Amino acid sequence: MISPKQCILPALIALIWLSAPVAADSIKRIVHPDGRVEFTNVKSNSPGRASSKSETVFRYTDDNGVVAYTSTRPSVADFDVISFHCYACDPDSHVNWRTTPLFAGRYETEIKTAAKEYGVDPALVRAVIHAESAFNEKAISPVGAQGLMQLMPGTALEVGVQNAMVAADNIRGGVTYLAKMLERFKGDTRLATAAYNAGPGAVSRYGGVPPYAETKAYVERVGILRERYASN
Repeated sequence: MISPKQCILPALIALIWLSAPVAADSIKRIVHPDGRVEFTNVKSNSPGRASSKSETVFRYTDDNGVVAYTSTRPSVADFDVISFHCYACDPDSHVNWRTTPLFAGRYETEIKTAAKEYGVDPALVRAVIHAESAFNEKAISPVGAQGLMQLMPGTALEVGVQNAMVAADNIRGGVTYLAKMLERFKGDTRLATAAYNAGPGAVSRYGGVPPYAETKAYVERVGILRERYASN
């Protein structure tokens, strides 16, 4: 997801009542130095910092009009996904990124249009969408990143996206930001995707891909997915 991270919805507190597999005592409230508040079920690798592990929660409105949370995909058509990590960020992921099914053909027109307008490789756009949300247009992260390309509210505003949950707008905004990162890092795809994940400041500060396990995994997997989408 795009940094800097921001506050999640207070309603996420309701996760403590999930039946399975999230346990009440696993939900932690973290107040970060910048004032943002994060709720997570993931153990921190260091004080005030949550790592990215696989845990997905679905939020939906039941037949009685009550907002409900579940760890099992609901049968209703309209629901939100709250994921505790970007799809490709978990360093311990067991997904085989060279064989996992691709989302060929999904949002083809929107991707081609935005990629052509901003001069970005469509295969790279697909790879980033796959890595960020696994092509789930309803994906919402606990820190507020939204939609296919997991735009943070501040970033969405920066690239002129009013509603990041509209797929076409989300893609256009994500590609706009990705193009900016490619321009800033002189076309270096690894640095641009690292910046998309960890923020351009971190890339500049370290003079390369930041030594964060999540970012290193993300950059490698986006590269693999790009190659596969390019040859698909």
